[in-house]
Amino acid sequence: MPAKVDEVNREVFRRLGDGRKSFSSIADELGVAENTVRSRVGKLMDEGMLSFQGLVDPDKIPSIQMAYLGMKFSTLDLARKADQMLALKGVVSAAVVTGRYDMIVLLQLNVEEDFSILNFFKNELVKIDEIKSIETFVVYKSRKLMVPYLI
Repeated sequence: MPAKVDEVNREVFRRLGDGRKSFSSIADELGVAENTVRSRVGKLMDEGMLSFQGLVDPDKIPSIQMAYLGMKFSTLDLARKADQMLALKGVVSAAVVTGRYDMIVLLQLNVEEDFSILNFFKNELVKIDEIKSIETFVVYKSRKLMVPYLI
């Protein structure tokens, strides 16, 4: 059963926004024992609700190009399609959404590695069937977009 997201968990999440903040300082701020923070974080990580990653600002790395793909599929098994998309090189995230598209995919490209949008379409996206249409949105400038360095 997933961990309950109570007020202490919410406050731990907020304070972990500063990824370098120690468990002891969080515990002091919340008025709980350090072991309480440590055990809650451990449980939340075990349940997949929380993870720690080194993230980069793609605007600050000249070789990285980000793009969003708005995708429509001819199937309603969109969770399976999202899992398939996540298996492709360069895919940071895949979200099943409402509205004009069935899915929004965040894609990381790298010009130094010769991994362009064209190469993604030719070498990766061809592995996915039942795609009806795709609209590509290349990110020229972003604010607060932090991603794992994939490529």
